[in-house]
Amino acid sequence: MIVRILGEGQFDVADSEQDRLNELDAAVETAVEADDEAAFRVALGRLLDAVRSVGVAHDQASLDVSSVILPPADASIPEVRDLLSDDGLIPG
Repeated sequence: MIVRILGEGQFDVADSEQDRLNELDAAVETAVEADDEAAFRVALGRLLDAVRSVGVAHDQASLDVSSVILPPADASIPEVRDLLSDDGLIPG
């Protein structure tokens, strides 16, 4: 899947990493629902770090559509709340 971190670019992430990313995504969602800024910062940081570590930079010249769009590290809780769907930030 192609994951875009807003302001950073796209990463190719193996489908085998989806369960791990979904667990981290659930922590972000829980923190957003609780309006817990400290937990939110930690959870979002872990999710973005995981994408960066397991993903490979996608060709910048490519016009491929991202499968997942994640907020930047400095996003606010309200901004992330607007991006959340029933599946969180990462579908599945």
